[in-house]
Amino acid sequence: MPDLAGSVAERQAHLEAIASEVESCRLCPLHLTRRRGVPGSGPASAILMAVGEAPGEREDQDGLPFVGAAGQLLTELLAGIGLGRQDIFITNVLKSRPPGNRDPLPEEVLACAGYLDRQIAAIDPKVILVLGRHALQRLVPDAPWISRCHGQLMQVSERTYMPCYHPAAALYNGSLKAVLVEDFQRLRRHLDQLDPPRSDPAADTSPAAPPRAEQLGLF
Repeated sequence: MPDLAGSVAERQAHLEAIASEVESCRLCPLHLTRRRGVPGSGPASAILMAVGEAPGEREDQDGLPFVGAAGQLLTELLAGIGLGRQDIFITNVLKSRPPGNRDPLPEEVLACAGYLDRQIAAIDPKVILVLGRHALQRLVPDAPWISRCHGQLMQVSERTYMPCYHPAAALYNGSLKAVLVEDFQRLRRHLDQLDPPRSDPAADTSPAAPPRAEQLGLF
């Protein structure tokens, strides 16, 4: 693993190199059916990173993450806590759309694993917002079902995660939108505890360690 503790410009260049690799990736058969690879978008200086499941049809067309209906809801949720999409890095576990938006296959998740791990290392976010059960399985495999851990801060090694329902779930089950709004408010309160504020890129920040989540077994 390269030393990624360099300047923001150096880390941004690393993200762009990963994006170039994703756009020409042939590591799994999804490249045969996708239109475009979808590496992710956002600044290397982001303290918040959001990870979803996989690109959908609109994302496959545009090459950008979360630009469909679920992305519109994500934008609304972020605005509700004073953030814009330009403030965070947004990506998915899979970088190519599965045919028919089916669930990711284990071999596809494995093929994309290096890309996501390298993005996390380059950004070194203070919090990773885990959107949906597939992202949770990938990033925190020992976590309980998302219905039992959503909105909780989880410390795993040196990373802090907050699982939430995927915004797409709220499009099918309207009652989940209120749950998402509440969880995002919890996220805002945690970000507010980070010292100094996120707008000061030159300062050295060390967030208070969140409580370790109880591990209740695998999915």
